[in-house]
Amino acid sequence: MIRRVRNFQIFNISFLDVISCGFGAVVLLVLISKSGVTKSDNTSDVSSLLQNVFQYEATVAELSSYLEDQETRLKEIKKQNKASLGDKEKMSKELQGKSDDLAKLQEDTRGLELVQSSLKTASIAKITAKKRDVEVGGIAVDSDYVVFIIDTSGSMLTIWGRVLRTIGEVLDIHPTVRGFQILNDNGVYLLEAYRRRWIPDTPRRRKKVLEALGTWRSTSNSSPVEGLEVALKTYAKPGTKTSIYIFGDDYTGSSFDTVIKKVELLNRNRTTRKPIVKIHGVGFISGHATNRFPILMREITKRNGGTFLGLPR
Repeated sequence: MIRRVRNFQIFNISFLDVISCGFGAVVLLVLISKSGVTKSDNTSDVSSLLQNVFQYEATVAELSSYLEDQETRLKEIKKQNKASLGDKEKMSKELQGKSDDLAKLQEDTRGLELVQSSLKTASIAKITAKKRDVEVGGIAVDSDYVVFIIDTSGSMLTIWGRVLRTIGEVLDIHPTVRGFQILNDNGVYLLEAYRRRWIPDTPRRRKKVLEALGTWRSTSNSSPVEGLEVALKTYAKPGTKTSIYIFGDDYTGSSFDTVIKKVELLNRNRTTRKPIVKIHGVGFISGHATNRFPILMREITKRNGGTFLGLPR
């Protein structure tokens, strides 16, 4: 077998190596150049993303603050609405109260003229004579027994001295009686020792009673109904001449008709159909009063043989 001998040229191999190395260097430079550009682009993207994140965070913070403000405002609005509802209910109650007051004033108007007339003309004359008169100051004074029913409320206590003087004057127009008694408008006795009995009438006893009245303080509801009921049930006896005097300045009770009917039932003689006792009223009238007491007393005294006297405070 013939072996071929290949010619080996050193120059040609070295040239190819140089060319290959050069080409590799160029490729390497290209790769390095592209890698640098990519790195630069990535850095720019990260910076942009960070800016966006910061902007979003600022927006979220702003929205959170706005939301908190809206929640606070909503709470204030709810609170105002609640207060408005309370004010509305309060105004409704006040309006109802004013309506009730107006109804009472309309009811009281019908007696105003007579009360004003009483303020001008009525008075209690102080009589010191020992002889008993039939009538003094429009009030019959022929009774053997006298009962006083006195309003002991705060408004009466402010003029208590005037009240005591008037009681003394009424006692004076009854120079001689067999007995007398004093209760407050709630039916409480001034002297418990004489409960359901008569206080003997003597000058010394009258003086002691007036002294006790000066310091008397008893619970009152400014309504003589209870005291009048006690007096009628205890002291209204057919065949006995008795007078009841009611002192007051206001009436806080309910319907007039109910009181009037109850008094007529307790004070009616079943045989003669006439009042058993005479009921008089003494009112201390003020421009600030409701006039309910004068209206009630005027009607009760009219139906029970008595007289109502309206006195200025």
